[in-house]
Amino acid sequence: MTQMIAAYVSIRPANTLASVAAALFGVMMNASAANISIACDSVGNAAKICKDGAEAWARKTGNTVQLVSVPTSASERLGLYQQLLGAESPAIDVFMIDAIWPGILANYFVDLKSRAGAAIDDHFPAVVQNDTVDGRLIAMPWFIDAGLLYYRKDLLQQYGEKVPETWADLTASAKKIQDAERHRGNAKMWGYVWQGKSYEGLTCNALEWIASYDGGTIVDATGKITVNNPAAISALKMARGWIGGISPKGVLSYGEEEARGVFQTGNAVFMRNWPYAWAAVNNADSPVKGKVGAMPLPRDGADTHHAAALGGQRLAE
Repeated sequence: MTQMIAAYVSIRPANTLASVAAALFGVMMNASAANISIACDSVGNAAKICKDGAEAWARKTGNTVQLVSVPTSASERLGLYQQLLGAESPAIDVFMIDAIWPGILANYFVDLKSRAGAAIDDHFPAVVQNDTVDGRLIAMPWFIDAGLLYYRKDLLQQYGEKVPETWADLTASAKKIQDAERHRGNAKMWGYVWQGKSYEGLTCNALEWIASYDGGTIVDATGKITVNNPAAISALKMARGWIGGISPKGVLSYGEEEARGVFQTGNAVFMRNWPYAWAAVNNADSPVKGKVGAMPLPRDGADTHHAAALGGQRLAE
């Protein structure tokens, strides 16, 4: 496998595509051109961003790059990676991995510490620590993100509702607007869509609910299971009450893209999703372009805190 991870570092949203490409693959000026394969995210416009950056790198270096298609579901993508890595398949050189996978995949990837050098200091220490397993830096950050609440600002204004500070506020506003819009003829309107499929996305939602209710951690520092507490139970009961009410029963099969599909077609008042959705819902051909706002996810009340799962992607070899 071609060794080129050293220049993965220092990727920032403000970079040009050429700079992003150089950070992804390194600027290799070998005598003979290399053909590199990379597996990127397939959610939203991530595949296009990866493709544009890879092509910019190829033009600059004379090498070539092949994009490998992967599932949109994070859980399915992890399963595919494990199969390929376990079989020592040469199909992929560079892997885009989720924030929570370093510990799962560490044994398959090379240590980037010596290659990255001082550039490690350009990144948040907590993120670098997350990507370090048994002293080995097995991935470098590409981008980080956190869960957000998207809302139809036009509908909130139309019906005299404020952006929700608490989950109770969201539930009440979602129900009011959902019922009114259905009465006006949109039978497909829902109050709130989120990721309810049995996969990593649902875990993120559940962690956000529990934390925003001050429900503590799932397991404490000593290994004791602590999630069975009144606050955590209240958070999960709240979410259970949405299903069939302000959220469709089908939300139990929704990932990020299914939730975005409902929201972007104009059939939901609120949506929980990652920052990538902002560009998609504001595309020129989006029915809700210019009608959407975004804010931190709600909390239980004044004595609790807003909470968001920290996500993002890393690059590993």
